[in-house]
Amino acid sequence: MTLQGPPSPPLPPGSEMSISGSLEDVAAVVLLLGVALLVAGLLWPLIRAVARRIEGGSASAELQAEVDALRERLRQLEEMPPRMAELEERLDFTERVVAKSHEPDRLQR
Repeated sequence: MTLQGPPSPPLPPGSEMSISGSLEDVAAVVLLLGVALLVAGLLWPLIRAVARRIEGGSASAELQAEVDALRERLRQLEEMPPRMAELEERLDFTERVVAKSHEPDRLQR
């Protein structure tokens, strides 16, 4: 069972029918502007990152300085094995000299 209301009166010629719940012009502009600002606010960090990458900004200089420091440290570490070998040889020599200096004491007893 469906209930029907009275039929709506005919519209006069030249008039427009408005749909209830539609936004007026000012409200629509404000809503559109608000949505645009929200989207821009959410996308701003991404936009800045892309702009920095395109222009090769300061982040690139900081990264280059860090890479240079790491390369210097790697160079220093690569110099370590020969120095360690030299130190081992000196230690062996010192141990032999100390051992020889104690051998005559053992023989005299």
